[in-house]
Amino acid sequence: MIKMNQILDKRELAPGIKEMVIYNPNIASKVKAGQFIVVRVCEEGERIPLNVVDWDGGRGTLKIVFQEVGVSTYKLGKLGIGDLIMDVVGPLGNPSEISLFGTVICVGEGVRISAIYPVARELKKAGNKVISIIGAKSKELLIYMEEMRGVSDELRITTDDGSEGRRGLVSDELRDILESGLKIDRIVIVGSAMTMKMCTEVTKPYHIKTIASLNPIMICGMGMCGACRVEVAGKTRFTCIEGPEFDAHQVNFDVLMMRLNAYKTEEQMALKRFLEGRG
Repeated sequence: MIKMNQILDKRELAPGIKEMVIYNPNIASKVKAGQFIVVRVCEEGERIPLNVVDWDGGRGTLKIVFQEVGVSTYKLGKLGIGDLIMDVVGPLGNPSEISLFGTVICVGEGVRISAIYPVARELKKAGNKVISIIGAKSKELLIYMEEMRGVSDELRITTDDGSEGRRGLVSDELRDILESGLKIDRIVIVGSAMTMKMCTEVTKPYHIKTIASLNPIMICGMGMCGACRVEVAGKTRFTCIEGPEFDAHQVNFDVLMMRLNAYKTEEQMALKRFLEGRG
């Protein structure tokens, strides 16, 4: 008998990056591309927002991908097939805008390549020409290459060290495409705050609609705590209920990065204690 929030499958995609399939028919029947869930591993655990990478309403399953970077994601990563996740809440956030735009560039970086995958897939289904750019620090950290190839008319790959594809950043490849004069109708970016800022600066002179999926600190996921606030067009917006996607040209990425770094020291200390078996 399968239980709610039971882990049905698990695999390691790259060092420290894991994929899990979770049983939750309530969410699987409603979730759409671009939305996310919030999970809590145990009673004393923090709430972790994670993009839903794939889903099967018939089987009642969700697929998530995460990187072990803090105590909570390390605890999640230690769970195995058959284990239960204490809480899974969702779907949260607004779905991606999926329509026939024309030629769309989908940019994904690092672990968040998995988050651009369902968006690229749905944009392709809607009839768009999809050019995807994915990148990571090195070949061993690249994930979802074949999945992205399967939903893209063209896939371009970058790595910081040149071990796969072009040596450079996803923003470098994006710049080359735009400088080529190819008509682009829309750009969607999912990555670190710095990568999204760099890509946005590349697209801004071309006045192409650019969408960024933001990843601020988040607690409740329902617009009550205010932890996920970001600045868009000079106004405070709550990512969990008004996002996670916003017009990238209006996002203040400097404020986002400042807030993301606010608890870095405490997070590093907590992880050190955990890895040493003291927390």
